[in-house]
Amino acid sequence: MGDVFKEQLVRKSASTRDTAMRFGIVALAVIVIFICLNIPVLQPFVIFIAVGVGFGAYVLISRLNIEYEYVYTNGELDIDVIYNRNSRKRLFTFTVKDIEIMAHVQDTAHTREMSNVTETKDCSSGVVGPNTYAFVAPYKGKRLKVIIEPNETMFKAFSTVLTPRKLFKKL
Repeated sequence: MGDVFKEQLVRKSASTRDTAMRFGIVALAVIVIFICLNIPVLQPFVIFIAVGVGFGAYVLISRLNIEYEYVYTNGELDIDVIYNRNSRKRLFTFTVKDIEIMAHVQDTAHTREMSNVTETKDCSSGVVGPNTYAFVAPYKGKRLKVIIEPNETMFKAFSTVLTPRKLFKKL
């Protein structure tokens, strides 16, 4: 039997919080540069300070451009976060067999199973849709709830490993 490999990329939608953070970063950069212009000791270095503050603002704003990648390989699910399409960080690795329950985020029938968790991580676009699911799995000694948006191919790969008592597809 061959290896099973599925991958999916999900772009995080810009929320009002992200927009406010972008505005706040730019405003803070302008304020810092203005303050440096008004301090006589720093005036000879204003250009260097402005370039440094501008670069720092650019880096912070670009970190708000987020994508999540789900990689399913032979029963293992890796979730990575990608910042500004160039910097990748592995968030989680789960064995899909260890998932206790997976259901749609708006599923009220399984609220009790989904509520008793230590931490919740949202690895979705941020917009609840028909394919926005949450699962609960043990991770580093904790019960972790992870929100993802698997496409149909990824969902079928999960269904080959998870039993119908653990995987509840929204109809």
